[in-house]
This record gives sequence, C-alpha cells and structure tokens, in this order.
Amino acid sequence: MKPLEFENLARLPVIQFYEAAFRKATGVLLKVVPPGEPGKRLNLGECENAFCTLVARTPLGCDACLKTQIRVQSIAGKKLTTQQINCFTGLTDIAVPVVIGGRHVATLMSGQVLRREPTERDFKMVVAMLGQNGEWEKKARKAYFETPVVNAERFEAIIQLLNVFAQYLADYAGRQILANTSEEPEAVANAKQFVQTHVEEPITLAQVVRHVNVSRFYFCKLFKKVTGMTLTEYVSRVRIERAKTLLVDPSLRITEIVYSAGFGSIPQFNSVFKRIVGMPPTEYRETLRSRLPF
Repeated sequence: MKPLEFENLARLPVIQFYEAAFRKATGVLLKVVPPGEPGKRLNLGECENAFCTLVARTPLGCDACLKTQIRVQSIAGKKLTTQQINCFTGLTDIAVPVVIGGRHVATLMSGQVLRREPTERDFKMVVAMLGQNGEWEKKARKAYFETPVVNAERFEAIIQLLNVFAQYLADYAGRQILANTSEEPEAVANAKQFVQTHVEEPITLAQVVRHVNVSRFYFCKLFKKVTGMTLTEYVSRVRIERAKTLLVDPSLRITEIVYSAGFGSIPQFNSVFKRIVGMPPTEYRETLRSRLPF
C-alpha cells in the first residue's frame, strides 16, 4: 500500500474545517503541520497568538521558539503521544501526533496559552531577555495580557478534543485511501464496491475477477498499480475499518466484532489489526475511551 504522506492528508477538507471550528469553540489555535523537526520556525498562520508572533520577530525570540518547536515535535514523534511544553515566555505549546499505520504523518500544533494569570513582573522578564523596548514593547504588552489563560480543567478538555480529532483524522484518512475515486478504471472501482458490499462474507480473488469480468493476471496488475496494494490487503483494510467503527460501541464483544467485520478467527483478526493499526484491538478500544472528552 502506498504510504499516506502529509501533503495528501493536508488536502483533506476536514482539516481546515476542524481547525476553524476548534478555534471558534475553544478560543485556542490549532494548526496541522508536517511531522519531524522543523528546519525553521513554524508559522502557525493568522490565528497564531499575537504575542508569539511579536516574539518571533526578534532574533532571540525566533531562535527560542524554533528550539521549543523542535523539542516538542521530536518528543511527539518518538513517543507517538501527546506532548506539552512551556516556552521561555511561560506559554504552553501542545503537540498531538497523527499516527496512521504506526507512522507519524502529521502533528496537531496548539496551545500558545498561559496556565496562570500573567503579571507585570513576568512580562518585564521576557522583555529584558529579548532586549526590546519602544513600540515593540507597547504592542507586546497588549498582546501578552490578552493571551488566553486556561485553567487545569479546560486545558485537559482541550487536550482531549485534540486527541479525539487526531484519532478521527487517522481513521478518516484510512477510509479515504480505501474509497472509490472518479479517476479509477471501471474494473478497480467495481472490485472495491464488491468488497465493501460483501465485507462480512468470505471474499476470494476468483469471485472478484468474475464480478469485474477481466482476466486474473490483468486485474491483479491493474489493482496493484492503481491502489498500491493487493486485493487481499485491500480486503483486510476494509475489514479493519469496519472493525474500528464497531469497536466504538462498548456493548459489542470482540468476538462479535471479529465475525461482523468478516474475519475468520480472533487470532487472525488480532494479527491483522495490530499490523495495520499499530496496536491490538483492545488497546485501540481503550484509547478511544480515554480520549472521549467526558
């Protein structure tokens, strides 16, 4: 299967929609950025905290911001878990990795908030470190004291929402990879439709070839070229997406999910699920529960 790259993920319409909705709902920025350590300071766009923008325009501030972003991205990428870090100005940054098939594909950058009420003493210390004054100091003072102050309960809710979106984004991207597109050859589109319709039943290559009415050799070559995976891999991934949807329901037992998703046995299901998702199904279910914002 062709690995999903950040450029493909970033084009999904849901990204911009959720970034805007998250800011409106929480008053806190959200930006989906590439994984890995940035070579230069990440510009988080028009929604970026005005104080952070002003700090980044100073040589020392820009360098310090970059070091903070490198550190939080590096830890998030290595541990594949949500990270929070305080920058030298006292603001907290959050990085939530988007993990698809065990790969760190993107990072949700958020935060740039204060965890306690700012003081004049705090502000003067930052100004002294940056060696700025005059008009810059005037603008920075206004922006600093307008920075959102987030208490512990609200901060935890923000992290939970980010984690929920990271999981949703990974699942959504997985479904997009499997979905039909208008550019696909008819044989490939029909094969995908057949698999999606009969996902709960045993599916063989012979069945699919008969359904799309082309030769076995031609179909296998065409399907792999268009999708980047074999039919067997595609069937497994469709079934795993079905299982992930069912795992959301806490009333369903694993055995019920296994057969509803078309797997022949629990060991087979566990093996395929871990290979594709990067964790066992029971751990995935627990992760979903822990990320719910209540």
